[in-house]
Amino acid sequence: MRPSGRAHDAMRAVSIETGFARHAEGSALIRIGGTEVLCVASVEQRVPPFLKGKGTGWITAEYGMLPRATHNRGSREAAKGKQSGRTQEIQRLIGRSLRAVTDLKALGEMSITLDCDVLNADGGTRCASVTGAWVALRLALGKLHHGRVLKTIPLTGQVAAVSCGLTANGAVLDLDYAEDSAASADTNFILTANGGIVEIQGTAEEKPFSENEFFTLLGLAKHGVQKLFTAQNEAIGTTEAA
Repeated sequence: MRPSGRAHDAMRAVSIETGFARHAEGSALIRIGGTEVLCVASVEQRVPPFLKGKGTGWITAEYGMLPRATHNRGSREAAKGKQSGRTQEIQRLIGRSLRAVTDLKALGEMSITLDCDVLNADGGTRCASVTGAWVALRLALGKLHHGRVLKTIPLTGQVAAVSCGLTANGAVLDLDYAEDSAASADTNFILTANGGIVEIQGTAEEKPFSENEFFTLLGLAKHGVQKLFTAQNEAIGTTEAA
């Protein structure tokens, strides 16, 4: 039995609340079990210097955790004067994931920054960030389209992310902190709604895992993201129908 009592292929409860950041072009507060991440999209009518004059846009992300998002207080990275390697790696992952499903040419010369702030952490914060950031991005693009700033909504697909791992209970979907901290292998799958793979991160903590075990984890991930895609679509539909 898993610590949470879930079946091996069961996701935690998922909810996405939109409009949480009232001044932003798009925002989503995503809750997956005990993990809560606020994802906010901000639009700027400029691009980084390396893209200036090239007629293409840019999407990037920043990620952070509140000091008491975890069991013990963590120091603010701003107080340290630098970001940790983990923070930089996660925010680059979020940016890559969103750019993979966006037509940057159709976006034109504007930038959208996704700020992903972890309010409460109970495993899977990077996966929740990718999933919630897509909703915030979609809402921002929809607002630009509605305001006739964009001719179309320049998304080429839908992306979400979920963790899977090998534990004492076998291969399981959507690890919480108790499972993640004790897993013999931990993987993150960033997948698209049309069956594409954006990125896979996998680490063996004790011993190498087999190809068969990997494909078992991939199968669990494909199953799990369907619930995330449904939650994303419901959040978008409810907001745009209001």
